[in-house]
Amino acid sequence: MNSNRIGVVIIGRNEGQRLVGCLTSLVNDCDDIVYVDSGSIDDSIVVANDFNAHVIELDLSQPFTAARARNAGFAALKNLKPDVEFVQFVDGDCEIAQGWLDKAFTFLIENPEVAVVCGLRQERYPQQSIYNRFCDDEWNTPIGEALACGGDSLMRVKSYEDVDGFRPGLIAGEEPELCVRLRQNGWKIWRIDADMTKHDAAMTRFSQWWRRAVRGGYGTAEVAWLHRRSSHGIWRRETARAVFWAGFVPIVIVAGAVLNPFMLWGFLVYPLQVLRLALRENPREAHSWRRAFFITLSKFAEFQGIVKFLWLRSRGQAATLIEYKGT
Repeated sequence: MNSNRIGVVIIGRNEGQRLVGCLTSLVNDCDDIVYVDSGSIDDSIVVANDFNAHVIELDLSQPFTAARARNAGFAALKNLKPDVEFVQFVDGDCEIAQGWLDKAFTFLIENPEVAVVCGLRQERYPQQSIYNRFCDDEWNTPIGEALACGGDSLMRVKSYEDVDGFRPGLIAGEEPELCVRLRQNGWKIWRIDADMTKHDAAMTRFSQWWRRAVRGGYGTAEVAWLHRRSSHGIWRRETARAVFWAGFVPIVIVAGAVLNPFMLWGFLVYPLQVLRLALRENPREAHSWRRAFFITLSKFAEFQGIVKFLWLRSRGQAATLIEYKGT
């Protein structure tokens, strides 16, 4: 790998020791590291300076978003290294796997039509809580050409500049939204069979899981709306499912119960949905049942996010960051 052709942009907010791990995993593989801090009140900035990263502190007067932070980091990287060809975006709660940059760099060199390459992301502590385990399940997406990448990926600078980077106002779903625009321009997104990052979700409470699901619902609704007329659009079905299960079905049952109380038996559709999902996976494993239950429950959190998006959009208001860590 030619390290002169690659730069790294890390974004973070109050990541503490997770940021130490992130920087440690990169410091020997890349000389040009930009850390963008979104209003941390811990020692994140001190830590980044200790690792000789170039630190950018976002202006507190504007709402924080991961998209805004990545754009600011990329701009700083270009000032430091005008000829940079590839940028590794990584969240401050992740550690880069040894050898990842070599493999990703080689793949992009050999496949000039690919704009973004990502790999295998795993949870560092999947057994710490069921919520961490759910995240570990979430990262397990198919190998090959993909519709989108996540927050960790190696991106071709030319492709990033072709679409003017991330949409800074998005509070969630900024990477898939960027990938929609990349695919519209003829670029490809690829996931390779190589270890990429260890992620630390640090979710131990139900309230954290719920807020993350609300944020996900908001993000899917906004991205689906932005690209509703595009043949490359995404998340239409995901948004429709949440509206159906958490909006349409309860309203029909409750409205029907006003005329006939027996309609309340309609709520049995939810345990039946849990049963269907568990049987589709592995009904002999307890995790399949837990996962089926929380997938069904998540539709209500996602619907809350969708309603929030529609409400703010109708009033012409911008959303603020929905955080789940530390809450």
